[in-house]
Amino acid sequence: MNNWDLTKMYAGFDNELYKFDVDRFLKMVDDSKNQESEFQTTENAEKKLVRFIEREIELTELADKLLQYVSLEQSTNSQNVIALKALNQLYTKVTELTRIETIYKKWLLKVENLEEIIESNSFLKEFKFRLLEQRTKASRLLDEDTETLIAQLSQNGSVSWGRLQQLLTSTLAVDLDGKEITLSEVRNMAYESNPEVRKNAFFAELNAYKKIEQSVAFSLNSIKGEVNTISEKRGFASPLDQALELSRMSKQTLDAMISAMEEYLPMFRDYLKRKGLLLGHKDGLPFYDLFAPLGNVDKNFSVEEARDYILKNFGTFSPRLHEMAERAFNDGWIDFFPKKGKVGGAFCANIHSIKESRVLTNFKGSFGDIITLAHELGHAYHGEAIFTESILNSDYTMPVAETASTFCETIVNKAALKDATSKDEKINLLESSIQDYTQVIVDILSRFYFEKSVFEGRKTTIFDENELKDLMLDAQKKTYGDGLDQNLLHPYMWLCKSHYYSGGLSYYNFPYAFGLLFAKGLYSAYLKDKENFVPLYDKLLSATGKNTVEDAAKIVGIDVTQKEFWISSLELLKGDIDEFLKLTE
Repeated sequence: MNNWDLTKMYAGFDNELYKFDVDRFLKMVDDSKNQESEFQTTENAEKKLVRFIEREIELTELADKLLQYVSLEQSTNSQNVIALKALNQLYTKVTELTRIETIYKKWLLKVENLEEIIESNSFLKEFKFRLLEQRTKASRLLDEDTETLIAQLSQNGSVSWGRLQQLLTSTLAVDLDGKEITLSEVRNMAYESNPEVRKNAFFAELNAYKKIEQSVAFSLNSIKGEVNTISEKRGFASPLDQALELSRMSKQTLDAMISAMEEYLPMFRDYLKRKGLLLGHKDGLPFYDLFAPLGNVDKNFSVEEARDYILKNFGTFSPRLHEMAERAFNDGWIDFFPKKGKVGGAFCANIHSIKESRVLTNFKGSFGDIITLAHELGHAYHGEAIFTESILNSDYTMPVAETASTFCETIVNKAALKDATSKDEKINLLESSIQDYTQVIVDILSRFYFEKSVFEGRKTTIFDENELKDLMLDAQKKTYGDGLDQNLLHPYMWLCKSHYYSGGLSYYNFPYAFGLLFAKGLYSAYLKDKENFVPLYDKLLSATGKNTVEDAAKIVGIDVTQKEFWISSLELLKGDIDEFLKLTE
């Protein structure tokens, strides 16, 4: 099947089970709101905690099933009015839980012997990390009426602005050679072997953005303004500090990683300049050739070929990874091809309520698309590990979210390099990997700088579309440097990336760099001791929902607060770049 199968959740919006579950969900939310009186005193705290968590598990499982289903339906057809209305109904109802959740979390602050209660109860002990984290975060909560109002207003604020960006980009008609195509289709042309196709597609893409740039700029300003206001009210020094707390990651870890990344920017610029020369550019690589294939390998892969290659190489790591990927291909977990109304890019949704994942891609047949599939199936493998935990312990954070995906990419990339039979093929595969590294280190760093500048600027002003383009160009110049042609950058990278358009998830950029470099460090450890590493790796993944980033890394003996670790991972990337430079002398 080329489209995913969602019937494991529901057979449609008119399905009786879907209607029954919606009604059950609405009633459960109303029942939950009636628990306020339980948290007026701390008497019988243990019984109250058990009862609340049991209800929370049941409600969370049901909400997960409903929201995942509706979101997935909407992601393949952003103009599906029924899905949009259902999303609005469900999220609006979820906001009604804010008051009781705020009361409950503040109540945790009053339970003086909370840790003692947790340790004495085997059921509560399973949720120790979550409970203590909730108690810590409770100090940042405003009063319950204000928290409820914020949650309700966000549905008509940042959530709606984010949906507008998704709608405009997924339905944008791009005029290329007199023919209308989707944004996903024209962006995929950046990987074409024909240089004229890449160049023409790039300028067609930029030209198309002019139709929606003002609207999307308004969306971005509105979302970042909302986040600035709320994070300040909660006592955060900045939205970045809030993002770090949500990531369960220390500033020390982020600073160590960013510092190492900045130190290694020159090696990426050397690669970009070499690629530019190979493609006939003397002043650095133009953005439209950033993803140009090298090595004269022009093979197109079918879904079946992609499947066979991924399964073969996943099998070298562990039977569990192979078996999961086989189910993904055979049981309709994947929606493969681009189409009008379908969101761009790729993602994986871990659906705890059915113990399965669903993967969206925009597959065109390049080797890069195989890597994307491997990446998303890595997320699915993370899901397999986390499904063994309670749904309340399955909420892993952004940085570790990219670990298993990048690890699976590495498995397939390394196998492809080993299988290469010619110099051209090796150059092609090696350069494809370095392309990805460059995106995850250099481009991600530019996105980090851009988002930081938008947040800082929004304290005093509103940016028009031209100012946002200038901020993006400045960020790209700072990271890509002379590696790219300074006159042929991409001023609209803020418009086409959905990661900026969430009120509840700021700075969804540095986690990708964390994921890449952390996964490289893990892969290096795997090569040193394959037999003992796999169970340790699975333990790490399953623990990511109930540990800080730093403590999760300690499970495999890694200290992510130290710059030396990040340098050691960047040195692995440098080895690939050095080999590329040598092969292309």
